Amino acid sequence: MTQKYDAIIIGGGHNGLVAAAYLAKAGKKTLVLERRHLVGGATVTEEIYPGFKYTVFSYVVSLLRPDIIRDLQLPKHGLTVLPLESTLTPLLNGDYLYRDGDHFRTLRDIARHSERDAGAYDEYGRNMYFMAKAVKYILGMIPPDLTSFNPGDWRDLLGMARHFLGLGEEQLYLLAKLMTMSSADFLDQWFESDPLKGTMSASGIIGTFLGPRSPGTAYVLLHHYMGEIDGAFRAWGFAKGGTGGIANAIARAAESFGAEIRCNAPVAQVIVKNGRAVGVALENGDEIYAGAIGSSLDPKRTFLQMVEPKELPPDLVDDIRKFDIRGSSGKVNLALDGLPDLTCMPGPGRHLAGAISISPSVDYIERAYDAAKYGEIPERPFIDAIIPSMIDPDMAPPGKHVMSCFVQYAPYHLNGGWTDEKREAFGDAVVDTLAQYIPNLKQIILHRQVLTPVDIERITGITQGNIFHGELSLSQLFFLRPAAGWAKYRTPIKGYFQCGSGTHPGGGIMGTPGQFGAREMLKELN
Repeated sequence: MTQKYDAIIIGGGHNGLVAAAYLAKAGKKTLVLERRHLVGGATVTEEIYPGFKYTVFSYVVSLLRPDIIRDLQLPKHGLTVLPLESTLTPLLNGDYLYRDGDHFRTLRDIARHSERDAGAYDEYGRNMYFMAKAVKYILGMIPPDLTSFNPGDWRDLLGMARHFLGLGEEQLYLLAKLMTMSSADFLDQWFESDPLKGTMSASGIIGTFLGPRSPGTAYVLLHHYMGEIDGAFRAWGFAKGGTGGIANAIARAAESFGAEIRCNAPVAQVIVKNGRAVGVALENGDEIYAGAIGSSLDPKRTFLQMVEPKELPPDLVDDIRKFDIRGSSGKVNLALDGLPDLTCMPGPGRHLAGAISISPSVDYIERAYDAAKYGEIPERPFIDAIIPSMIDPDMAPPGKHVMSCFVQYAPYHLNGGWTDEKREAFGDAVVDTLAQYIPNLKQIILHRQVLTPVDIERITGITQGNIFHGELSLSQLFFLRPAAGWAKYRTPIKGYFQCGSGTHPGGGIMGTPGQFGAREMLKELN
């Protein structure tokens, strides 16, 4: 019997689930097909070691759009975001930089390193706040097509021009700097102390194969600065149950609206007839048909694997082949027998309920990038670590803990290729680096999971394990994401749509690509 749906979504990551939820909410018979045994893509929580729940890939949340949370009633379906209270940057000499929700205590701690930096901190924050508000306008719109004569596209372009011209001369200059400068050079305009500049510049290299001195990383810094929880900018949090709790809440919302979700259902190809997508063929040979097909996969898989290149214009195929999607991030997840004890702030405390950033200086991060740039494992990588069980005790058994370590850099193209031995060497480099600041760490490790970009690609299907589905560089943003002329979530194949992080506005647990992709699909279906 032929299976027929209004819409099929390929991939059950958070964007695919958001798209399905909006389609189902609009009354469309919707099916999500996920290759793994659970939904979430890179937004998952798994009990890899008995009793310990790992946020396997992604680990914090802030970019998830408030309107999506409201529209899909995600709190009703179990979404709870707990605040990430602080950022601690330990130093090898036993000192530290500590920033938390107590603003004046934060300024006092910055002043210990530089009184000038403490004086500039609020000014910098105000400027970034206004820039985040300015760019938020773009996040809420479907990119216009610059080559189109459609009145709607021109209306959007004029609206965008009016918005940015209304910023004022000083803010326009600042925006131009953010779009073109390196995060290190941008921060040099305000700050001088190594720990503060190092830690803040790290936000400009998360998920990219660029160093803090690479042009364009200032925008990535702004992209992460736009973290928002309950309307508060620059607010980061941890989802109860790990990031898998976010995916599960969206999945429950989609199902409550009538969507169907199938796991262990990898799609082999989109079925195209007479230039139109009519269904999908699964790897097991089953064929399922629908009026619209949405791919939440990265652009290379969406355009180069799910369909035959002959179905696409040669210039688009060429653009997608050139689309920059280099893998650069690794992950090390640890099950611990007790609490880490830091040299700089010994003993238990609320400082362990925030981020621990191994970023003592811009030079430190740049040296890690230098090693990766030439295909080597950095001896001392940048590490952004949190202890989820300090925020959500259900993540580990009583008295035990989990530690989630996001690592830059892990080059996808490692010299000689990734082997089991090199994976363990990468894990050793991370643990050895952390142990310089946490002397008891090696003694309390019960289990270690090490993930390279190759592992992330193998498990999730993301090309090169790139968590953003493509670099957030100036040449790959807005109406150029993923390619000029094809940034409006459609493809040259009628009935075939994009709804993944490789589209505007980019990566992170945001949901907007899924929301906007569904909006375009509904235009086709209604």
